[in-house]
Amino acid sequence: MDKSFEPGQIESKWYAQWEKRGAFKPTGQGEPYCILLPPPNVTGTLHMGHAFQQTVMDMLIRYQRMRGMNTLWQVGTDHAGIATQKIVENQLAAEGRSRHDLGREPFVERVWQWKEESGSTITNQMRRLGVAADWSRERFTMDEGLSAAVRKVFVQWYRDGLIYRGNRLVNWDPALGTAVSDLEVNNVERDGHMWSIRYMTADGAGSVVVATTRPETMLGDVAVAVHPEDERYAHLIGSMLHLPLSGRQIPVIADDYVDRDFGTGCVKITPAHDFNDYAIGQRHKLAPINIFTLDAKVNDNAPEKYRGLDRYDARKVVLADLEAAGLLVESKPHKLQVPVSQRSDAVIEPMLTDQWFVDLTSDVLADGRPGGRTAITEPALEAVRSGDIRFVPENWTTTYTQWLDNIQDWCISRQLWWGHRIPAWYDEAGNIFVGEDEADARRHAPTPPVGELRQDEDVLDTWFSSALWPFSTLGWPMQGPVKNERGEIVANWEQDKLFLPSAVLVTGFDIIFFWVARMVMATLYFTKQVPFREVYINAIVRDAEGQKMSKSKGNTLDPLDLIDGIELEPLVEKSTRSLLIPQVREKVEKRIRKDYPQGIPSIGTDALRFTFAALASYSRTINFDIKRAEGYKAFCNKLWNAARFVLMNLPEAPIDAPTGAPVTEAERWILTRLKQTLTEVEEHFATYRFDLLAQALYEFVWNEYCDWFLELSKPALGGDDARAATSTRHTLLVVLETVLRALHPVIPFITEEIWQAVAPRLGIGASSIMERPWPKVAELPVDEAASAEIEWFKAVLSGIRRIRSEMNIAPGKTIPLLLADGDPADRSRTAKFAAQIAFLARTEAPQWIEPGAGEPASAAAVVGSLRVLIPLAGLIDLTAEKARLAKEIARIEGEIKKCEGKLGNANFVANAPSEVVAQERQRIVDWGTQLEALREQARKLG
Repeated sequence: MDKSFEPGQIESKWYAQWEKRGAFKPTGQGEPYCILLPPPNVTGTLHMGHAFQQTVMDMLIRYQRMRGMNTLWQVGTDHAGIATQKIVENQLAAEGRSRHDLGREPFVERVWQWKEESGSTITNQMRRLGVAADWSRERFTMDEGLSAAVRKVFVQWYRDGLIYRGNRLVNWDPALGTAVSDLEVNNVERDGHMWSIRYMTADGAGSVVVATTRPETMLGDVAVAVHPEDERYAHLIGSMLHLPLSGRQIPVIADDYVDRDFGTGCVKITPAHDFNDYAIGQRHKLAPINIFTLDAKVNDNAPEKYRGLDRYDARKVVLADLEAAGLLVESKPHKLQVPVSQRSDAVIEPMLTDQWFVDLTSDVLADGRPGGRTAITEPALEAVRSGDIRFVPENWTTTYTQWLDNIQDWCISRQLWWGHRIPAWYDEAGNIFVGEDEADARRHAPTPPVGELRQDEDVLDTWFSSALWPFSTLGWPMQGPVKNERGEIVANWEQDKLFLPSAVLVTGFDIIFFWVARMVMATLYFTKQVPFREVYINAIVRDAEGQKMSKSKGNTLDPLDLIDGIELEPLVEKSTRSLLIPQVREKVEKRIRKDYPQGIPSIGTDALRFTFAALASYSRTINFDIKRAEGYKAFCNKLWNAARFVLMNLPEAPIDAPTGAPVTEAERWILTRLKQTLTEVEEHFATYRFDLLAQALYEFVWNEYCDWFLELSKPALGGDDARAATSTRHTLLVVLETVLRALHPVIPFITEEIWQAVAPRLGIGASSIMERPWPKVAELPVDEAASAEIEWFKAVLSGIRRIRSEMNIAPGKTIPLLLADGDPADRSRTAKFAAQIAFLARTEAPQWIEPGAGEPASAAAVVGSLRVLIPLAGLIDLTAEKARLAKEIARIEGEIKKCEGKLGNANFVANAPSEVVAQERQRIVDWGTQLEALREQARKLG
């Protein structure tokens, strides 16, 4: 092994070898265990959320593979309709052209070209992260096999009466010219105004006042609503009002939706441009009036004066005209939530348009067949209620069920050119014909088409194809092998359906509605199985201060910059490159220079992965601190150096396993602790508590193996007992090789590199750590008696070292050691470990102070009832020792208060496991014993 750990040199080497050997493919042996990669944007790049999520999945896949499972990590990318089309449209705009200049087919060809150029960026970045995904089965949501699945599902749902075309209100992005899903809309708080407008009664005798933040939409008002029990307006219900500026009359209606205590208690109703108003309009059978074109200009349904104006220009003219007419009652500043498109930053306009929908709300269709709620929504609810699908953490179950209980029909059409084109055709009379192709549509036509057929211009929502991911990636609905464009087999439904349901879906809470629920719906409907057994909802990564990562704040981190490191100036340039506003750019640059004055040091993939594991609790968010990542790089260095120490103290030839039990108590202790650690790790894998898993491994490797066992092994390795030396060498290797396997799912690169040097010393013939099984915990020995002896020895040694450190006694100076009080077990242990104590603590042989004998002024450490004394004379400042004792007494008093606080909490005592409560009670006893001994020592020092 090299003298120092250099992650960059080993990572690319091992990943290339693993992939070349096909190490990530299913073995065909053992129970199936599958994870579906949430498909990232094909033209995207790896961000911190991806890196965190993929580390979690990779840990699970590597762990289950070592446990003998037949693992498949199904990988692929998403065509990301809107995002990808927008990238290419921006490229064309830079050339002074639009997609309409090219035409549909040449534009789609241009997008495919861009996909080929940029599509491998994120998958290559994923390889840098070490993901053990089966790249030979990589899928793309618009490859031929997945496209066939999309057509099949659309046609089947349509023929089952569950897909329909209708004129409905949707989120409309006027910049992109398409409907968008709720997921693609951010509600942003902005400064606005609330305007109060007077509407006169038809007879001119009275009026009502309504308040609105969008006065231009009044041109499309169809009613004013009041609460049915509001006495102020009861006499007006059913009467007519003059709609200002329009010449139309509208009714006053009563509806429970109105909050009579908010504002004036009167609400203008514009069903064509507000989702709540649309629902009211439907209840009262009010015909909506759309007053905007698809690019958010006023259309011909409004008075002529306003036609052709942009919606915000129209607002200014409308307000001026209302004021001139004496109908503008009040204008005041108002904070409001504005729906903004994630893709274009345009303000979303609720718009009535013809769209395709999946029925998710009707119980029974007009022809008596099951409606969408019965056939799709309820089964998806029951899958979770019955426990067939389990959410982790469990509280996300409520989020899922509440959304499905209140679900609306799903708008699946998008007015784009890039995506799966809707398999529907229209004849010259406007009749609809649906089929997997035009010939199929004609074959299933109830009546012959009138004239030529033209295909629907729209494409399907990206989430529609993503909903099929659990089974379309496995080859459904094709018969036999499915090949990619290179002729390689990527799936075979008859063979691969054994991976359905997959074991666990790892995903973020923000797509529970848009992806998780829809995968459950589609998979249940078409395969009669749930798509996955468990859904682990991972946290969202934020910066060290808990702020959301955003380019405009300058607090985003590129995972590859953490892995490889980046100097300050390139980091500043990279972070400010896309920021167009000078003030924002200056602010971001200032922050970058403050936070990273030396740039970002390289920490390597393993340290980054360990950091993610250590942060992966059940929290909704995690705060990523680069200092913590640097700490885990130190952990990797510690492991590397420990391995080098072991190998340097062992012969090159393989070591035969000695017969019988390990000779020394230190060996039996470390094996016991290894068994306990691995038991914890397996429990934490099962419950997705990767933070606790990382903590258990960290503490074992750093504290127990590196800091203690390597030290405890030195007397045996350098002693005269050849049998103890041989046994210790073997145990050093066995524990190291075992813990490398336990660490491998978390830090795969360094464990492979070290293992390659360790395995030959044990005569292990496997070519990679990935071929080794997970350690068999049941086969590891337990020796509680030896553990108790070593824990005592550690406590004595720690006490001596603490005194040396706090009193600044030179590490190489041999010091006297006195022992007082204690019990017979302390005396026998002292006799047993006397040589090791003297060797490792650099003390003279321990001497007992007999009861009643005088003792010198000393610094003391307490182990149970035993006092470990270092005489002060010539070594220690009496005043400093008094201060040290006072500090230690205060610390132990604090520990006792913590225990008393827990035991004083009735909920803790009632709900915590009995062994945990008993442990807290025992801790109070133990701390009390130490406290009394320390107080006694302080009294002796005056």
